[in-house]
Amino acid sequence: MARRRLRSSTVVLGSMGVLAAAITSCGSEPDKRCVDPVTHSKLPSYECKNSSGKGDYYYGGTSKGGTVQGGSFNKSAVDRGGFGCSGTSGG
Repeated sequence: MARRRLRSSTVVLGSMGVLAAAITSCGSEPDKRCVDPVTHSKLPSYECKNSSGKGDYYYGGTSKGGTVQGGSFNKSAVDRGGFGCSGTSGG
């Protein structure tokens, strides 16, 4: 019985699909914003980059009218999920 050989373009395209799925799956980082921990107002990023800044990073959630909601200051509590991942979100 004759074996069918795959063309190199088919192999390359299939490999690219697998690679794209792996990149966009569980390993992606959630969105982060610099936020005032008391008022939940968005701050400039330099307020979170040094120890004297008054902000903390807020992960996930949405921004509306200059304030954030629906995410968490705890990065591990926010999982973007993806293909084959169990997505959980906490606050």
